[in-house]
Amino acid sequence: MPARPHATDVVRKLKEAGFIAYFAGGWVRDYLMKRSSDDIDIATSASVEEVQALFPKTIPVGVAFGIVIVVHNQFQFEVATFRQDRGYVDGRRPTGIDPATPEEDAKRRDFTINGMFYDPIEEKLFDFIGGQEDIEKKVIRAIGNPHDRFAEDRLRMMRAVRYSTRFDFQIEQATLDAILAHAKDLVPAVAIERIWQEFKKMSQFAHFDQGLITLHKLNLLPTIFPSLETLSLEEIKKRVGVIEKFPKNAPPIAELLELFPTSSLEELLELSEYLKLSRQDKEFVQFLHHTKSLFSMPSSWLDQLELIEWAQFYANPSSELCLEIFAVHYEDTTRTAFLSTHAERRLSLTKAIQRIQTNTPVVKAEDLIARGIPPSKKMGELLREAERIAVNQHLEDKEAVLKQLNFLG
Repeated sequence: MPARPHATDVVRKLKEAGFIAYFAGGWVRDYLMKRSSDDIDIATSASVEEVQALFPKTIPVGVAFGIVIVVHNQFQFEVATFRQDRGYVDGRRPTGIDPATPEEDAKRRDFTINGMFYDPIEEKLFDFIGGQEDIEKKVIRAIGNPHDRFAEDRLRMMRAVRYSTRFDFQIEQATLDAILAHAKDLVPAVAIERIWQEFKKMSQFAHFDQGLITLHKLNLLPTIFPSLETLSLEEIKKRVGVIEKFPKNAPPIAELLELFPTSSLEELLELSEYLKLSRQDKEFVQFLHHTKSLFSMPSSWLDQLELIEWAQFYANPSSELCLEIFAVHYEDTTRTAFLSTHAERRLSLTKAIQRIQTNTPVVKAEDLIARGIPPSKKMGELLREAERIAVNQHLEDKEAVLKQLNFLG
């Protein structure tokens, strides 16, 4: 169900109450670029208190900055009061806000393409900062003085690169110069969590590799990752060259790790802590490193692996994706053969993999207890050996496996 009719209802109710209200920011940009979007923000002359009085269900998310979420017909819309920001002291938030006209509000926003308003009822565009022209020119331009905009929120430097990459727009020269001048101020002024979120947003669209290259050109990438500072642009291009071939469901961290191809597991875990990754992402980083380490072994060593070892590898939920990621470094023919080999082996081990994933081995502890083996280290060894026999010989009959255990002769 499209969000626009419901967002228009919110605008209509605000206008009927005597307030100015428009769609704002990214939705207007996407609308002019003929890109569908349900991410609709609303800007209004109503104060937070007046918005809360008009709508029965609201969520106070940024009251100090004039922002509240209006819940309407199960849709959520961010509604912000037109404002002017006072001075910034932390490179992120204003020290306070003052009421403003729509034009004044537009001039405190980040880039011209994001600074327009649209009245969905009158179907009228309000462009006080030349955003429509810059869309036509395919230009990313900071509103007003770019040095001021980046001093207000230094993460805007990364956003400029994200929008440039996403839309294939050029960053205009004054904005580009300001980024180069302030790149070293990004860290630690901006929390690493916000930087990581920006990487994740950038990775959602095509040409993430080009985004990383541009970040390096502008000295933002080595500011975030000092270990990359001495790398040439050509080396960065080489490292990220395969990202465009990554499977669509690859997590952003997998793509970012292409920048660190020779890092040890310890170094990758340190990187994970630095980026404050989620536990799920950290576990993925570890298994991806395990996958790369495994298949960097000589083929003669891999040929000696038992089926139980392959089953244990495939039982990891990330194994198939990690194989696909590892395979992007191969030529097409080799990659196809590599993935086919593992798909066939995985299929042949389906039941064993399911047993490992559900922790339901052919031989269980109670089976050994019934045969006089008490809970002990020896029992653990026998259970592992029993499952090794079951998988390696494709056995599913408990008695057949038990007959081969050494303790039974």
